[in-house]
Amino acid sequence: MADSYYDPKDLRKFGKITEWSEELGTKFFDYYGKVFEEGALSSREKSLIALAVSHVVKCPYCIDAYTKDGLQKGITKEEMMEAVHVGAAIESGATLVHGVQMMNKYNKLSM
Repeated sequence: MADSYYDPKDLRKFGKITEWSEELGTKFFDYYGKVFEEGALSSREKSLIALAVSHVVKCPYCIDAYTKDGLQKGITKEEMMEAVHVGAAIESGATLVHGVQMMNKYNKLSM
């Protein structure tokens, strides 16, 4: 029995998603590859963004992949942690700003 629901070895199987939907899987990987090409943002900057987003969406596979990718691109542990904190701050702010909806609804219903 596995120690965790997420098996790190499954990340290596990601490319196999095309086996069950070749057209859509191929389109996804074409898009994904295009997104991570050098452009207005460097591949290093994109790796940091991907690492932060990986934490916000809570994807252990992505966290593993973009930690490794970041190390290969020379990103320091301090830069990685700062990116994670940026993601956490945005996620927290997004949660809290929805409190305004609750406040509006409460005020409307309690009148």
